[in-house]
Amino acid sequence: MLSLSWGEIEIEGVGRVKDAMLHPGGGGEWDWRVTGTQHSPGIQPADVEPLLAAGATTVVLSRGQQLVLQVMPETEQLLAARGVDVHIAETREAMRVYNLLADAGVRVGALLHSTC
Repeated sequence: MLSLSWGEIEIEGVGRVKDAMLHPGGGGEWDWRVTGTQHSPGIQPADVEPLLAAGATTVVLSRGQQLVLQVMPETEQLLAARGVDVHIAETREAMRVYNLLADAGVRVGALLHSTC
């Protein structure tokens, strides 16, 4: 289960992080600096690769609480090409979808942005 406040996501078994990367079997902090991600053009293919490497068959991408974070078309194309179901939503909705899928036993991964 996950909970959210501005600037903080709490992950059961992990603790509090600013942004989260979750995948089948684990998760933790999502550090955008690793791939150079910015709000625009947004979540890159390199950001989702760790989720796929961990065996995610469904990916949830959050656009932030104010929908500022974008998702690059190339990221959506990569996921489609690999046959991965993708859900893109505002962070609270993304967390709701992630929790539902994880509770149902789906091999789900997520990138969650806690602020704008």
